[in-house]
Amino acid sequence: MAGLKDVANKAGVSIATVSRVINNAPNINDETRFRVQQAMKAMDYRPSRIAKRLRSKSSQGNLIGVVVPDISNPFYIDVLSGIDDFMHGHDFLMITCNFSQNEEKERLYIDALVSESVDGLIVAPAHEEDEKVKALEKENIPFVCIDRGLKNVNADLVLVDNEKGAYEAVSFLLNQEYKKIAYISGLIRIPTSRHRENGYRRALEEFNIPFRDELVKYGDSSMKSGIDLARELLSQENRPDALFTGNNLITLGALQTIAEFGLKIPEDIGIIGFDDMVFSSTLNPPLTAVRQPAYEIGRRAAELLYQRIKEPNRPNVKIVMETELMIRKSTRLENATTKTT
Repeated sequence: MAGLKDVANKAGVSIATVSRVINNAPNINDETRFRVQQAMKAMDYRPSRIAKRLRSKSSQGNLIGVVVPDISNPFYIDVLSGIDDFMHGHDFLMITCNFSQNEEKERLYIDALVSESVDGLIVAPAHEEDEKVKALEKENIPFVCIDRGLKNVNADLVLVDNEKGAYEAVSFLLNQEYKKIAYISGLIRIPTSRHRENGYRRALEEFNIPFRDELVKYGDSSMKSGIDLARELLSQENRPDALFTGNNLITLGALQTIAEFGLKIPEDIGIIGFDDMVFSSTLNPPLTAVRQPAYEIGRRAAELLYQRIKEPNRPNVKIVMETELMIRKSTRLENATTKTT
């Protein structure tokens, strides 16, 4: 059976254009509309009814798509809550897609959402050169990026100052007289990972601590990489006295490895995670962490998308939010001056 992509290819237009024809959008010229309708007729194309069924449950019939890289990460769960609360309050329904850090899967989800004629998208791009997300701009589909921006694309964006958050975390460790601080990074192609490494490097430089390649490990942002890379670091003859971990899942993996090695926190090793989890304060010991306002990131992104749908030509907005270092007992507490919980 012919699909939306088949119709688009036969008519020589984009998938988004076919979707707009199906939904009687006013900004399609007569010649293009005719070509698409003829292609649909020739291929016996039947538009999907999924979106229509979903729209029927919303008083305004509005629908958005959200595409995130890892639904198992507590950060994205909070982001999605913020998006959903705002959109539900404005009579929009939300379809959530998890692409599991797989770029091909991301492409398939975006194509599917566009084919269902969603009113807009909120996306955490696979990386800053993500051509599939960049194409949304050319196709005039309203979208907002979260957590990760795009190169050479003027798009609405909501994220935190990752470099500053990492700098403050590593500076805190150095002020507590940790001298050999390792960094376990997420995927290097993700700009957030690089920005956090920049903050790590800047703190070392300001404290006159030389950067050491063997103390930086690059993973795939998963719990397994946290386990494996922490194991590599702690197996070194002169092991680190502190770990700075690049995201929630890496942190959980590193904590498992620390326990496996029989090390005490913070006596034998300190640890700070980038991202604060709802259960961080209940761990033993409670985890010092860089808190991102994840719920607010989602809410602000939803607000920007709503505005973009209503005002397609408004100027693009970039919102950079602040992080907060939550000091708990996984690090020494001498001379602590930042918020403690």
